[in-house]
Amino acid sequence: MSTTLSHSLKNDSLQLLREYQKSRSAAVRNELVKLNFGLVRKEAHYWSNQCSESYEDLLQVGCLGLIRAIERFEICKGHAFSSFALPYIRGEIQHYLRDRGSSVRIPRRWLTLQRQAQTVTRELQEDLHRQPTDAEVAAALGISAPEWQEIKLACQNRAPLSLDTPMGDEEEGSTCLGELVPDPRYRSFQLAQEDQIRLQQALVQLEKRTREILEFVFLQDLTQKEVAERLDISVVTVSRRVKKGLDSLKQLMGGSND
Repeated sequence: MSTTLSHSLKNDSLQLLREYQKSRSAAVRNELVKLNFGLVRKEAHYWSNQCSESYEDLLQVGCLGLIRAIERFEICKGHAFSSFALPYIRGEIQHYLRDRGSSVRIPRRWLTLQRQAQTVTRELQEDLHRQPTDAEVAAALGISAPEWQEIKLACQNRAPLSLDTPMGDEEEGSTCLGELVPDPRYRSFQLAQEDQIRLQQALVQLEKRTREILEFVFLQDLTQKEVAERLDISVVTVSRRVKKGLDSLKQLMGGSND
């Protein structure tokens, strides 16, 4: 039965993909997303067990990767759509997690205790009719009060404070933290953002195939061999395109500084 359903899913997907490549209809694309949503659920479920991000958020991000795969899939290459789509879905989720990742690493045990503490605190509030003390929460968790205080402090400081955070009051006027605490690295961060914008502008000026290869290698984390198989070209061609593309990007980005 499962084999029959699998063949049916593949046939339905190919039929819709052919129709979408002709019409570019949003309705057809949405049908393709629904039909292949299981690929997204599988990846989202895996990564939700590896991080603290919600399953629903990962589903939404994964769907963006699925849509990108639908947009770029070429039936004439003869690849299975599911095999083609998975790297896009996985890559989109991984990039999301990298962007959302905390710069402060906290032991998994502490994160588990912190989540348990939320439930324990509510229960103690109901029993005591007041906010429980750190000692009471620690006792309910079966740990020492100093360790609980360390966990609280680590979790509170997990997300770094933005240098754009407004500071000051109405009388003195509002300013941002970056202006009150001068840091040469803030300027470097601004320059990095500018470089990212310049890189995106340079990418769109490249020849389509070269741009695709660079995206596969550097954004989707595929090996040159995997890219060659996907595009039905030789590894040598991929290597040359990568070198040519990087050289072109250097020239385009260097020229924008003039």
